[in-house]
Amino acid sequence: MTGLTGQIAGSIAEVESAAWDACLPHEAECHAYYAACETAAAVSAVGIRSLAVTVSDAQGVVAVAPFFRLDYRLDTPLQGPLRALGEAVFRRLPGLMTLRVLCVGSPYAERCHVGFAPRLDDAARQQACRVMVETLAASAATERAHIVAWKDLAPAEDALLGPFLGVQGFAELGSLPIAVLDLPFADEAGYLASLSGSTRKDIRRKLAKADQVRIEFRGDIAGLEAEIDALYESTRQQSGLDYGDLEVLPPGYFSGLSQALGARVVFALYWIGAELAAFNLLLVEADRVIDKFLGMRYPLGREHNLYAVSWMANVRFCLERRIKLLQSGQTAYAAKLRFGSRLVPSTIRFRHRAAPLQWAMRKLSPHLSFARFDPDLAAMARRSAA
Repeated sequence: MTGLTGQIAGSIAEVESAAWDACLPHEAECHAYYAACETAAAVSAVGIRSLAVTVSDAQGVVAVAPFFRLDYRLDTPLQGPLRALGEAVFRRLPGLMTLRVLCVGSPYAERCHVGFAPRLDDAARQQACRVMVETLAASAATERAHIVAWKDLAPAEDALLGPFLGVQGFAELGSLPIAVLDLPFADEAGYLASLSGSTRKDIRRKLAKADQVRIEFRGDIAGLEAEIDALYESTRQQSGLDYGDLEVLPPGYFSGLSQALGARVVFALYWIGAELAAFNLLLVEADRVIDKFLGMRYPLGREHNLYAVSWMANVRFCLERRIKLLQSGQTAYAAKLRFGSRLVPSTIRFRHRAAPLQWAMRKLSPHLSFARFDPDLAAMARRSAA
């Protein structure tokens, strides 16, 4: 395949939506999703500005990916007491602790959406990937970025891109895995029967105590935007985890998706009387529901067992629509595993422009895996080693 050219677009909105979605078909996190994220970030002081890299041939766009620029702190994976140590070092040596990164992927997605036109065979995909890597490298050199990284490559994308990126000198870093729940069940009873007896009993007990909870599914959240933003922020603060700018949503994110995605976005609202106690943002595809964000009012949410209530509401939502996969993201692993989920690995690939520093970072990368510092995953690793 010849005549490929790479291009940096100043925003995803500059890329034709039909071309983008043809390279990434059937995704709820589609061109409209990313464009809505861009709009929310552009009108606020919060949020990371997104760009796009494309590869084209004589017939049009053949490969796409979102990317963003980030001042990345090396202590970002650290949590708990170790974060305090990272803060102390940062205050004394901010220049040493912070790197300018050009990152393929998005802070608003748990997967690196690298897409290729269906007409490309494997060899042509490799060529398109090479042009994309070269285009990003040239942009990083122009901007004097320290690192080019590929954030959260799923197993299929990493199988395709990983060997090529390895030859190009990219090192590997473990990212947070994705929790997914397989739902090959005819009904709710079948799902509950797949769980342990103690978990099944616990879920039923919590549901029995949730008789005051009213659940509403809707796509339009007009009039509730501020409440939903506040519930999300409340839950983020309660989590005890801090990944810096990678987990901060711009104001207007939820309302923007409500307006942009049509039937692909559903908000599950949990009411206690007239009070909105929690919400779930669901992105709906033909064969998958992405449980994107949960926001909860504390302590009301705990008093009414809203985590378990929302989990079962999402399971029922999928079963009623014959959807076989519920994806629930990169947090609260202990509860999700207990409720039957499995973990799908996710990988970061990165390359520093300075070869000696890349050598040092490659040596350090096994010790800086995000999974090492997540409390649930670290506890699981300790139990496995015992």
